[in-house]
Amino acid sequence: MSKPPIHTVDIVLPLEQSEDVEVWKKKAGRKLKIHPKSIEDIRLRKHSIDARKSPVKIQLRLEVSTSGPLPEDPVLTPNYETIGANARKLVIVGSGPAGMFAALRAIELGWKPILLERGKDAIKRRFDLAPILREGRVIEDSNYCFGEGGAGTFSDGKLYTRATKRGPVRFVYETLVAHGAPPRILTDAHPHIGSNLLPNVVRAMRESIIAAGGEVHFETKVSGLLKSADRKRIRGVVSTDGREFTGEGVILATGHSARDIYRLLHQEGVRLEQKPFAVGVRIEHPQPLIDSIQYHYERGTERPRILPAAKYRLATKIEDRGVHSFCMCPGGFIVPSATENDEVVVNGMSLARRDSPFANSGLVVTVEPEDTKEFVPEHGVLAGIAFQKEMEVVASKAGGGVQKAPGQRVTDFLKGKVSGSLPKTSYFPGLTSAPLHELMPQFVAWRMKEGLEQFGASMKGYITEECGLLGFETRTSSPVRIPRDEGNLQHPELSGFYPCGEGAGFAGGIVSAALDGVRCAESACSVGTK
Repeated sequence: MSKPPIHTVDIVLPLEQSEDVEVWKKKAGRKLKIHPKSIEDIRLRKHSIDARKSPVKIQLRLEVSTSGPLPEDPVLTPNYETIGANARKLVIVGSGPAGMFAALRAIELGWKPILLERGKDAIKRRFDLAPILREGRVIEDSNYCFGEGGAGTFSDGKLYTRATKRGPVRFVYETLVAHGAPPRILTDAHPHIGSNLLPNVVRAMRESIIAAGGEVHFETKVSGLLKSADRKRIRGVVSTDGREFTGEGVILATGHSARDIYRLLHQEGVRLEQKPFAVGVRIEHPQPLIDSIQYHYERGTERPRILPAAKYRLATKIEDRGVHSFCMCPGGFIVPSATENDEVVVNGMSLARRDSPFANSGLVVTVEPEDTKEFVPEHGVLAGIAFQKEMEVVASKAGGGVQKAPGQRVTDFLKGKVSGSLPKTSYFPGLTSAPLHELMPQFVAWRMKEGLEQFGASMKGYITEECGLLGFETRTSSPVRIPRDEGNLQHPELSGFYPCGEGAGFAGGIVSAALDGVRCAESACSVGTK
């Protein structure tokens, strides 16, 4: 039997040969046991870097044709049919990835999404970041957490996910490309978009929703639920200005920083559950140092042009609690992500080029529900939120206000002493030297110390005077889960109510949140047609 004319081939090449198409053909021909001249067309399908040991190698997945040109890839553009005048309505609260993908999927199913967002659109939202950066003043409904696109809009746009069992990851990537994301996210093994490009992508998604007949309402903060007479079914929501939005289902996709929503649900008698989360610091190094460690060359050597700013991932377990890096931003910046003016919260972001001289990552310790028991008498199921808030207020006071963050050299943290000076930082509001080892909860501090010592042993050079810690990283995930029936994705005690995404405790990043939004929309539209 003759071989089919199109083949998929995986090859590994030295760095210096990885962009040479003729080398691709030779290597692919050898694997296929054909002469390279028999290859009439070749195309890259997946690109990844293997930097586990020196020398760095590049892994490529290629599509190879031995019979004429490969078919052209379709041009990805938005293509949504206009919703009919009598379309059923689906209310979606939150315009992060879960909410936006839920809205687009509802349109595909012939339903009209009514998308509500407490913050502003992505372009206006960008202007609201200036006060927090320059004045230390938080605009509480429009900031790094709230607004069109959710927290991910200004948090790098990392798309890598292990949630491949949750749905079609490729579909999420293609939808983003159709709305202006760079096509390279379809081939990169660890794709990201960049905080400078994401605002235009989410704006294009919003335009698709509106063009198809959906509604998008900005600066619309939900303050109440509309329920049936027997209180067992949700009919819609009420905004702070008294407007009512009704539909045959409500998808709640508000993200993990919308603490007022958790309080509202608690007051309304909607069952909530505590869940594990993680807190810690942002750890920041010079990017050239991380490059030299990860790519195995001497510090001071220029990074090869074809290698991106290096990333890392570290994880261990210290006495039944995880200690791990989180949301690592190579060539990035640390940004103030507070949502109220009495707190300091740090997070990371990077632009598409990832060309900042700094590398930063969350470094966090798992917090289990039993770790927050002292907050339970006053806060009940919201004890984890109270735990987070206390750390954030402590950080604000230690920083001295106006969004200055408390900081410490990692070497001084390990020695348990206050830093006499601090390393250079990308954090624009500035730092104040503070004893982070005393300010954070002690069960977090000592585990972080043990974890750092392990990471320093496995990643030589990671512990250095040039490395700083900034407090505090508290918004890694929600401390609360809004339960749902995994059969129909509705809250078990409130029909028509679909908890969704990170804020409900069912996702952990842009892609998994988007996939959860798709699932919730499909379930809501399916149930609504029965």
